[in-house]
Amino acid sequence: MRTAGALRDRAVGALLGLACGDALGVPYEFDHLALGPDEEPRPCGGGPAGFAPGEWSDDTAMAIAVAQGLAAGGSLAERLDAVAGRFLDWYDAEPADIGRQTRAVLSAVAAGPRTGAAMRAHATSYARTHPHAAGNGALMRTAPVALAFLDDRAACAEAARAVAGLTHADPQAQDACVLWTEAIRVAVTAGDLAVAAGLDLVEDRWRVILAEAATGDLGHFHPNGWAVRTVQVAYGAILRAGGDLEESLAAAIRVGDDTDTTAAVAGSLLGALHGASAVPQRWLAPLHGWPGLRAADLAELALRLVG
Repeated sequence: MRTAGALRDRAVGALLGLACGDALGVPYEFDHLALGPDEEPRPCGGGPAGFAPGEWSDDTAMAIAVAQGLAAGGSLAERLDAVAGRFLDWYDAEPADIGRQTRAVLSAVAAGPRTGAAMRAHATSYARTHPHAAGNGALMRTAPVALAFLDDRAACAEAARAVAGLTHADPQAQDACVLWTEAIRVAVTAGDLAVAAGLDLVEDRWRVILAEAATGDLGHFHPNGWAVRTVQVAYGAILRAGGDLEESLAAAIRVGDDTDTTAAVAGSLLGALHGASAVPQRWLAPLHGWPGLRAADLAELALRLVG
């Protein structure tokens, strides 16, 4: 169903689902705590970086930077400059949690021209010299791209790849972003769960990757800092829980390892599917993080993106 109200609810849900999944996964990141089979995840804070209860991590902070940059308008190149600028604003604030690859790229750019082109150049250089550069640091923040390009499938895929490429030049990382962004776009515009909808936009190997997620043991996808494994955990958890918002996020977190990111990625799609109205208030009430925002601010930002 695509009424204006339903579409706006699902668009807001994409950002709120991302942030809630992030905050729920924080306490369990890198197996700091283990979530039992009958235990419900709680946004109680802590984790390796010592976040406050309900505080989101770098996943949501960088997604906010993407959203704010894209909302600035202009050409894609101008928007990429704006996103890059917001990434650096966040980096300058000395975040408690930042991925190794993202830190390497942003630290290099911080000392020189603070532009999208400079950032992409450093990301490309990093990928050339590091054989494992397909981390999930771009995937975790890709949801706002879908909201900014809801009615243009080709432009959405192009932007997803370009925004990912600001820090992650590896084609696997970018394909993961294109696939997940298209799934969110379809969820918001049509209310459908269709992760395979973007298979024609990425390499053929993703058919096998999604099939493994649908049938394999989720425990085999640990560790899951690789973008491919993150997609498999998020998609697999959603399938095994029948698309239920709360059960899917719990299933993703139970896999362990990079729990804030796997839950954020799953939450972005589930929020886009079910809408903001389905997100529990007990998750939303304590939600907060850089740059001093709360749940209502994320909702406003999502609506700015969809226009």
